[in-house]
Amino acid sequence: MRINRTTATLVSAALALGVAACGGDDEEGGGGGASSGGEGGKQLSGSINLDGSSTVAPLSEAAAELFNDENSGVNVNVGTSGTGGGFEAFCRGETDISNASRQIDEEETASCEEGGVEFEEVAVANDALTVVLNPENDFAQCLTVDEVASIWGPENTVNNWSQVRQGFPDLEIERFGPGTDSGTFDYFTEAINGEEGVQTTEYNNVGEDDNATVTGVQGSEGGIGYFGFSFFSENEGALKAAAIENEAGECVPPSAETAQNGTYNPLGRQLFIYPSAEALQRPEVQAFIEFYINNNDEIAERAGLIPLTDEQKQEATQKVESLVSGGGADASGGSETTP
Repeated sequence: MRINRTTATLVSAALALGVAACGGDDEEGGGGGASSGGEGGKQLSGSINLDGSSTVAPLSEAAAELFNDENSGVNVNVGTSGTGGGFEAFCRGETDISNASRQIDEEETASCEEGGVEFEEVAVANDALTVVLNPENDFAQCLTVDEVASIWGPENTVNNWSQVRQGFPDLEIERFGPGTDSGTFDYFTEAINGEEGVQTTEYNNVGEDDNATVTGVQGSEGGIGYFGFSFFSENEGALKAAAIENEAGECVPPSAETAQNGTYNPLGRQLFIYPSAEALQRPEVQAFIEFYINNNDEIAERAGLIPLTDEQKQEATQKVESLVSGGGADASGGSETTP
């Protein structure tokens, strides 16, 4: 459910009062408005609770750290129960913002509707979901989608690299991957196996602990796993990333450039936050979300993720401005899932 025009107007009015209470115009021409805490030493205060994707968590944590440099009175809490777990808490009204590495699905939308939780979807970064290999793997430099699916598909008939492609060595495959509450799990299974949530059960389920995938793949000669680009960036010396043959038949490695220009398909994706309408009535929440978008490049760099393109940033900014000004949600139903 999106925030309707009436709700957005109420949000706008509440936020306008909140911003005015925080000080109005900034005579020194600083950040101004809610995001800078106003004039006369009056700072924003309160708590903002986020939960959800472990992939988006480092991004929201970086945003919180930078935001607190200017707004020390606001306590931003970031949990990592997975995209699915985050939406469950969000739709029960337990959090203000849900971090998500995929778009909200129909069942979750219905749950939010039942719980009376209205929301908006805001893109905050790009990601190149990365298939990682043991650092000694010198044969699987580029894999087709079908080859990846043969390893991770629900039938699980492939357990040795020699079965994946003729010429690959006789080496047992050991899989490491996230749990079923993970948005990365949902996105990967749909992109690779053709159906969300459908995957072999014969793998090392690390839950939301992506570092366990790093350790597992690094310690297994035939190891393979997948997670967000930020975790690969942090551990590039310990792992290798497989290039993926895209729909044009090109072997494309995961990178900021290939995620932003759309050539790293089908594993390039957008990452999102979902603020609730109720939370957006509070000036500290509105200020935090505006800060998130306005400082997107710095936040993404600090988190090791891929920033929004200029076009995506403009769209996200317009969504936030629409909520504040009373313009309502985008009638088209939110962002595209590809850059």
